[in-house]
Amino acid sequence: MPFHFDEIIDRQNTNSLKYDFASERGMPEDLLPLWVADMDFRTPPAVINALVDAAQHGIFGYSEAKDDYFHAVQNWLANRLGWQVEKDWLIKAPGVVFAIANSVRALTEPGDAVIIQQPVYYPFESVVRDNGRRLVVNELLYADGQYRIDFADFEAKIVANRVKLFILCNPHNPVGRVWTRAELEQLGEICLRHQVRVIADEIHADFIYPGYRHEVFANLRPEFAAITVTCTAPSKTFNLAGLQVSNLFAANREIKHAIVHEIHRSGYSQLNTLGLVACQAAYEHGAEWLDELIAYLQGNLSFIRDFLQEHLPEIRLVEPQGTYLAWLDCSGLDLPEDERQDLIVHRAKLWLDKGSMFGAGGEHFERINYACPRKVLQQALERLEQAVRGK
Repeated sequence: MPFHFDEIIDRQNTNSLKYDFASERGMPEDLLPLWVADMDFRTPPAVINALVDAAQHGIFGYSEAKDDYFHAVQNWLANRLGWQVEKDWLIKAPGVVFAIANSVRALTEPGDAVIIQQPVYYPFESVVRDNGRRLVVNELLYADGQYRIDFADFEAKIVANRVKLFILCNPHNPVGRVWTRAELEQLGEICLRHQVRVIADEIHADFIYPGYRHEVFANLRPEFAAITVTCTAPSKTFNLAGLQVSNLFAANREIKHAIVHEIHRSGYSQLNTLGLVACQAAYEHGAEWLDELIAYLQGNLSFIRDFLQEHLPEIRLVEPQGTYLAWLDCSGLDLPEDERQDLIVHRAKLWLDKGSMFGAGGEHFERINYACPRKVLQQALERLEQAVRGK
């Protein structure tokens, strides 16, 4: 491969949240971290070169994006996702969680109900509660190693709670489902029937494995586009989270104006200068790098699958259809969560994300980020095996 994903890069002493803040987060300092969702791979060379050129210019004043930025984003979404966006739909924001929080405030009133599907990315719950909205949970159904949506419960809770807003996660973090067209259409029909607007978090849309297809919710029907703001970003795809750039799309002018107004109320205007540079370079020149990365991640996923089957059959891999996050069913260990955490943190010396962080239904699970060199992944799984076996 022309890119070196096996290279182990020392990230310590770089102010990395993943590597340098264990003690600040109440964890031992000597852990191998596979928790927060950033990758241990350098961003594509074209992005690095673009950033170096911008840095050498030496002036970092207020910056905005011109048409070439939008065209880079537009072409990426058209070529990778089959979604044709228009310029007047675009809302730029420093991050998807920031965008979701502002969209919650823009599209609901204090006390309104917002529905999410747990176990799910934990900031969904916090942005609902922290903004004075009522949280409603449609828990995903888990059986035989697979997740599915409880549509009857989804609709019943919307009706009973007069839900105003639904936060969709697709691909779903942490369970790894890539929702099918039929599933998304059923969700959309329910939302239309009860006048529920949708925030679609599609930040992991570029990580889809063979045999599956990402369907952009807003692209399925014009009626869905009319009730939806779609959140995208290069941050997961190209490991750019620290550069603070995301792109939202709302075809409905009322929705767009409400969100833009809320962002203005927060006092935020221009994005990070280097974030704009990186985003454009990534979308213009990053396709080959991403294709190679997905192939490497498939190899990591195969390694996890084989290792667990051979050495740790008590832990079951919930097969991800997308993302670079594995959801591990640890119920076979037959340990309460506090004992399981003691085993993982203090005996295996690993830092994972415990499942209860993700809400209802997550109690017996752990999330592991496998976007790392395979030797690091091997070391982590061997540590886990030794801890489980009491070695």
